[in-house]
Amino acid sequence: MELMRRGEPGAERPFVRGDDGVIRDLSPLTDDIDGAFLAGGGIARVRAALADGELAEADVSSLRVGAPIARPTAVICVGQNYAAHAAESGSLPPEHPVLFFKHPNTIVGPDDTVLLPPGAEKVDWEVELAVVIGSTARYLRSPEEAQEAIAGYAVSNDVSERAYQLEVSGGQWSKGKCSETFNPLGPVLVPADEVDPQVLRLRSFVNGESRQDSSTADMIFPVLQLVQEISHYMVLEPGDVINTGTPQGVALSGRFPYLQDGDEMTIEIDGLGSQRQRTSRVRLD
Repeated sequence: MELMRRGEPGAERPFVRGDDGVIRDLSPLTDDIDGAFLAGGGIARVRAALADGELAEADVSSLRVGAPIARPTAVICVGQNYAAHAAESGSLPPEHPVLFFKHPNTIVGPDDTVLLPPGAEKVDWEVELAVVIGSTARYLRSPEEAQEAIAGYAVSNDVSERAYQLEVSGGQWSKGKCSETFNPLGPVLVPADEVDPQVLRLRSFVNGESRQDSSTADMIFPVLQLVQEISHYMVLEPGDVINTGTPQGVALSGRFPYLQDGDEMTIEIDGLGSQRQRTSRVRLD
């Protein structure tokens, strides 16, 4: 089952693709796919409605693909969580998760244009597995409790401006992460009980050329451990998004050029779908 939102920004509507591949309208069940929907047992209600044949088929072919979760209250990110990526960055593997934040308004649809800020010259791509929280999580005691707090998984592109992140004012990571459009998400949200988060292949391409090709098996801190640990530093709310880190193969490594105006990124994770964005330079006239 895949949950999705389609429509113009701010006017997305909820849909579901069932196991039969047919897309159906979720409007009879909810106005949107958001934290309240997830916390209220929304995924179980969708499954029941599909089993009972209560949802009408829908043609969404002409509709823009939106992010699969509306209005997250927080986007929490994990840095250097893949062993090979930490190595290419010249860093030792961290002993504890490295956390930083993106502004929630960085979330855009998976195929929306990524805007390059005026003067930014070190914009980078990062394919990541995104975790969407489904229930309030605080001081979780075990990975099993973490599993119960996760609603589902999605594809994320943690776009970064490396000079803002590492060079401006001595390096404050969120400065390089929060520009508008810097977090394409989706195309779908797949329920957590349908995904093994530690056996997923992740890939990224720029202008059709391979950049990243790895597996979540290379994570230093696996997903359930991350969610459990993060819940001890902050209360996680339904609808919150956690970007769980990126594998090796980014421009920061020096192996590839940074993104330029008009470049095309393709970001994909097996079983969760793919996204494609073009970059466009913001010009202040």
